[in-house]
Amino acid sequence: MGVLLALIPAIGYGVQPLIATKVGGSPSNQIFGTGFGAAIVGVIMWAIFGTASGTGFWWAFLAGALWSLAQAGQYVAFTQIGVTRTMPISTGLQVVGTSLIGILIFGEWNKSYSKWVGAIAILLVVIGVALTAITDKKEGNSASASIGRGLAVLVPTTIGYWAYSALPKALDSVSGTHLLFPEMLGIFVGAIIYNLVRTKGKNFAQKESWQNGIIGIVFGISSLAYIFAAKDVGVATSFVITQMNVVVSTLGGLFILHESKTPREMKFTLSGLALIVVGSVMTAFL
Repeated sequence: MGVLLALIPAIGYGVQPLIATKVGGSPSNQIFGTGFGAAIVGVIMWAIFGTASGTGFWWAFLAGALWSLAQAGQYVAFTQIGVTRTMPISTGLQVVGTSLIGILIFGEWNKSYSKWVGAIAILLVVIGVALTAITDKKEGNSASASIGRGLAVLVPTTIGYWAYSALPKALDSVSGTHLLFPEMLGIFVGAIIYNLVRTKGKNFAQKESWQNGIIGIVFGISSLAYIFAAKDVGVATSFVITQMNVVVSTLGGLFILHESKTPREMKFTLSGLALIVVGSVMTAFL
């Protein structure tokens, strides 16, 4: 049962970029919709499970707000380099950053062999990311410039994903179900602030903002499923399975969104994707 539950976030996180692209709208529309949908799920979870209190509430709230910043950066990157390049790069940055935070702050990978194996895993992820970013020379400087702009957005905003992963880990005494409401509320407030800064709130009245609410609902349900999966089969196994979301999103970008790649680029992308998955799996068992 736990494995089946873990498949929900693997699929749910993977289809979010596809939904965002299909529904359309600007990154501001998409992040507002994500926050709104997440808040709906958060309120329902509050009514069912209750919520954290005191400092635990506010740390979880901050984690959610920072996640919304990272997600907004991802939406911007979709418009610049597409889903098939953004998702492997974003996932790679998350795996590397979260692993390093685990080592430096939480003292993880403390077995004699862990750091060596972990270093190899991170190297595989980095190589995989580099492979997915390769473009054919005939595309000219415009493709390279687009990737540069995409990285300029993804790299700094990924800090939000790192915080989202790390802050609740510091609150391991608080039930994951109790953290859901403040996290989802933080995502919604972060999305509102992003829109106020970027568009002065003009996007609040646009239908695309509300239609993208389905993304937040999918995210919230996926996050809840992950919590129960981790309780049933463990964090490591659940993490490994959910990392398959990068496969879902990348292949979806290729075959559903029909993002174009030359045969050579396709080979590099699929090879890089495989390395990212292998590296992610290795880090989960250290």
